[in-house]
Amino acid sequence: MGLFDNIFGDKSANRGEITRQQAFAGILLAASACDGHIADEEIGSLFGTITRMKMFENMNEKKWTNLMDSLIKMLRREGAPGVVELCAPALPKDLRDTAFANACDIVLADGVVEPEERAFLEHLQKELELDGDTALNIVEVMIVKNKG
Repeated sequence: MGLFDNIFGDKSANRGEITRQQAFAGILLAASACDGHIADEEIGSLFGTITRMKMFENMNEKKWTNLMDSLIKMLRREGAPGVVELCAPALPKDLRDTAFANACDIVLADGVVEPEERAFLEHLQKELELDGDTALNIVEVMIVKNKG
């Protein structure tokens, strides 16, 4: 650790501190914000996903608020791609396709896939180390799910 890392921030120093809950929620928040704004549909999808998952079942309102506050700060500091780069390594391998599917669902929630969103999904697929066929299958299913 360098002399100024505490002042200027060192991404690598934060990697070991991210929990699987933070990693999962961080990826979904980054998906919501990857086009430069967060639509109401995207936040609704993020919240709906998290409230249904077992890994978040013991999260009370205070813990939820603290989690989101820390992730929003990370998003402002790092941007959506940076959040993915910090969160992906902390996400267990068995949750990576789940995170990708839910991120796709959030990106598609407003019915439009902007170029920034497409680039985000490609970046996310690489950072989560998902093979191309798996990622393509997930995207195809999410497109069908969000039609109409």
